Amino acid sequence: MSQQIKRYSTPVSVKAVVIDLDGTLLHTAPELSEAANRMLLDMDYAPVSQELLASYIGNGISWLVKRALTGDMHATPDAALYDHALPIFEKHYTALLLQSKPFNGVIEGLDAMKAAGFRLGCITNKVERYTTPLLSGTGLAKYFEIVLSGDTLTEKKPHPMPLLHAAKFFGVPIDKLLLIGDSLNDALAARAAECPVFCVPYGYNHGEPVETLDQDAVIPSLAAALPLMKLA
Repeated sequence: MSQQIKRYSTPVSVKAVVIDLDGTLLHTAPELSEAANRMLLDMDYAPVSQELLASYIGNGISWLVKRALTGDMHATPDAALYDHALPIFEKHYTALLLQSKPFNGVIEGLDAMKAAGFRLGCITNKVERYTTPLLSGTGLAKYFEIVLSGDTLTEKKPHPMPLLHAAKFFGVPIDKLLLIGDSLNDALAARAAECPVFCVPYGYNHGEPVETLDQDAVIPSLAAALPLMKLA
């Protein structure tokens, strides 16, 4: 007999909120896409549309580079080709990194959550060496008590480990931790951990509408989350 999936009605009663980075807090697709296309140009490959590249965002840099090389969500490039391409991508992305900007409503939402007494964290599949300068350079680092990057723990989203780790850090039951994200990875991680999850519709959910995900609410902006939350 399959286990029943726990879902939550709004307003959710929570003590802490963890928020995804790419596609939720920051609009990073232009820089990621530009870095991928500069990599392809250096390798004498044809460029790929930003729309297609944006649909590959969410599983980390490695996934994005592999998809850009193959133009296929599921194909895997030759290992030597990938090993050659990755440092080229990393060079270009490092140069473009701090051009990314917060989405509308992000600063207002973070300020409101902080003022209301919610504790805040950031959970991303982006590696730490990009996450830390991005959060610092955009002025968002000050909001978060904990930041879990894609290489902080042994598992990343959609595995529940980062969420369970954050709940333990905050000293709260997992059902008192809210995840706000933009993709299937976020929804799967939350359901696996059994915590509530809200999704924003403007992010990078592999080109699919977030309304199709198993989430507890779709919010037009981070600022719109507050009426759907209450402090436990």
